[in-house]
Amino acid sequence: MAEREQRRDRRERDETPEFADRLVAINRVSKTVKGGKRFGFAALVVVGDQKGRVGFGKGKAKEVPEAIRKATEQAKRSMVRIPLREGRTLHHDMEGRHGAGRVVLRSAVPGTGIIAGGPMRAVFEMLGVQDVVSKSLGSNNPYNMIRATMNALLKEQSPRAVAQRRGKKVAEILRQPEAAPQQAAEG
Repeated sequence: MAEREQRRDRRERDETPEFADRLVAINRVSKTVKGGKRFGFAALVVVGDQKGRVGFGKGKAKEVPEAIRKATEQAKRSMVRIPLREGRTLHHDMEGRHGAGRVVLRSAVPGTGIIAGGPMRAVFEMLGVQDVVSKSLGSNNPYNMIRATMNALLKEQSPRAVAQRRGKKVAEILRQPEAAPQQAAEG
């Protein structure tokens, strides 16, 4: 009896995956051989837990499902944790590059939504970001856009990490600079 319940619990865990995945691109590639052309497929997948962890992977195979499976496995192995402010946006503005691709990411106020194109949107959705403004400059190759986005996200630092590194309190890091005293009216 207990063994049957354990099997059912294991099956339920398997059916409810902890990670969400998004297929970003599939590319048909061909190799010319003596007898003609051999076709294969390359897949680009982004995986995340929608709570601050994200990774991407690419896979190549003769069949599409196998390429997607390989890409998903690689993405799960390459996951990184990104600190989010209030679990919904970025802590500060960033810029990332990869090859000819360049992306600019900016934090946004609640209700803004994900303003991002194509592959960048997939990364933010899998990361769990709800409010962000981003712009892709240069290359629109999905591989380079995702790598540039990841490059930018890896530059992000939470105020807690900065405070710890500097040996200060978080409140000292977040304190706004005091306004300069108003000059007396010239007279």
